Amino acid sequence: MAKRVAVIGGGTSGLACIKCCLDEGLEPVCFETSDDIGGLWRFKENPDPDRASIYHSLIINTSKEMMCYSDFPIPAHFPNYMHHSLIMDYFRMYADHFQLKQHIRFQTKVLHVTPRPDFPHSGQWDVETESKDGQREKQVFDAVMVCTGHHCHPHLPLQDFPGINTFKGKFFHSREYKNPEEWRGKRVVVIGIGNSGGDIAVELSRMAKQVYLSTRKGSWILNRVGDRGVPLDMMFINRALMRFFEWLPIGFRNNLGENRLNKRFNHKLYGLQPAHRVFSQHPMVNDDLPNRILSGTVSVKPNLQEFRGSSVVFEDGTVEDDIDLVVFATGYTFSFPFLSSHVIPVSNNKVSLYKFIYPPGLERPTLAVIGLIQPLGAIMPISEMQARWATRVFKGLCKLPPMSGMMKDIKAKEETMAQRYVAAQRHTIQVDYIPYMDELAKQVGVCPPILKLLLTDPRLALNVIFGPCTPYQFRLHGPGRWEGARQAILTQWDRVAVPLKTRCTPEPQSQRSSHSLIFSVSLAALLSALYYSRDNLHALIADPSSLLDKIRAFPASLSHTRSPHNTKGQDTDLLDGINDILDERDGTGGDRGWF
Repeated sequence: MAKRVAVIGGGTSGLACIKCCLDEGLEPVCFETSDDIGGLWRFKENPDPDRASIYHSLIINTSKEMMCYSDFPIPAHFPNYMHHSLIMDYFRMYADHFQLKQHIRFQTKVLHVTPRPDFPHSGQWDVETESKDGQREKQVFDAVMVCTGHHCHPHLPLQDFPGINTFKGKFFHSREYKNPEEWRGKRVVVIGIGNSGGDIAVELSRMAKQVYLSTRKGSWILNRVGDRGVPLDMMFINRALMRFFEWLPIGFRNNLGENRLNKRFNHKLYGLQPAHRVFSQHPMVNDDLPNRILSGTVSVKPNLQEFRGSSVVFEDGTVEDDIDLVVFATGYTFSFPFLSSHVIPVSNNKVSLYKFIYPPGLERPTLAVIGLIQPLGAIMPISEMQARWATRVFKGLCKLPPMSGMMKDIKAKEETMAQRYVAAQRHTIQVDYIPYMDELAKQVGVCPPILKLLLTDPRLALNVIFGPCTPYQFRLHGPGRWEGARQAILTQWDRVAVPLKTRCTPEPQSQRSSHSLIFSVSLAALLSALYYSRDNLHALIADPSSLLDKIRAFPASLSHTRSPHNTKGQDTDLLDGINDILDERDGTGGDRGWF
């Protein structure tokens, strides 16, 4: 009998888990509290409790080639950076293509996940669920995959803002923001400079009278568009560049990154430059914020110190009156309410998981947390790779190290994060895309065989080394190999270009001057004439002075004949002069009319 696997959550990670279970011959049963797939990316005007919610205009920060599942490219005509509605379209295509929905139980909440009494031997779990009509059911599963993500509970630290109870305007967490229309002509404060805070501040600034963007630390700002207009992540997430940067001292790397960002706009001048270095934070991506600051519709302010009625006081002592709205873009916390706290302890958004997946204290590795990660890159391929590894661990095809080895790895990663990143709630589950993907791929046996490719398929190897590290690289060989992976890599830039080719652009016309054109035509005509009169070349060689005299006379002749009313004369004299030369060299003295 196939092992039964409970998948908790039908979003980005949950869909990948169902697919990977089917690939490995397991029997997945997915429990989704809502009535549809998509998780975070499904827009709802009224958000469900204890889950993130997005605003109407949201566009993803990772490009389509970098964020797709590794054996299912996003359609070529889709834009490179997609609106959330198109992301949902892609998820539906993926679910339909691999027939995933039949394994999902919608509107079913997971209440409890507990190890069975014989867990040390069987590794099985009791999973208790509740349907939309209140009926409870308990089932036994051989393994559990938790796919609830890290955008679970909105973090609203009102205790850090004295006087909030006196505020006469409206305030809410960014998850409740949907569109800017109702705030036309109002004065707004946005607290927090993460990606949501930046997007909301920019969008509100087009409707509101004034927007104040309050930040404690500041931030380095990236934009989606890289050099020559290509997606930024396709430029910088590649293996050759990663190896080059690894050889550089961290300080030099930071200098390079900060100088590049400051070429776009001076972060210090715009009030955004933080005390920490550029690679010490999770990046903020925003194409429009500098323009809104430059136009004055967004004003960058320090941390908000206190509320006084309808006024707010910032830490620099400045006061802004008549504030109508405050948006707290202060992030999320995560937890696992259906699990006992001793299974996966969570404290201040910190959790100890081997490779960010496995609780190290379990006797059997039959519980995997998928997608609880914040990568410098796209999360979809990472969730998929985690799921590929987990399903093979469930089957016994891959082994985990003993608890001591897992704890050593966990501690090393915590120390690395603490040394690199500024202390913040959001910097507890950070990973770099390529190193982490390769780390997991080695466990599964699907790391791209670069040395072999250099010998057998150098064209593909060069694309793998110097091109963007797209997810298809991890389907070239090994378990789950996809026949279309090579072609997908070789055509990835074509799919980038397709949605941009919406207008046929003409080739630029030549801007040569009239003198350059005349000289070129004359030289070509002269050489052609000499070629066709090559029988008389001995005469030219014997007496070249007469030919030179004729050539020297042309400029004076052109100057004499060139006038606003006689543009034809210069061409006629030029051709007549060439004819005279050729007639004289011919020896007949006649007019043979070479031209």
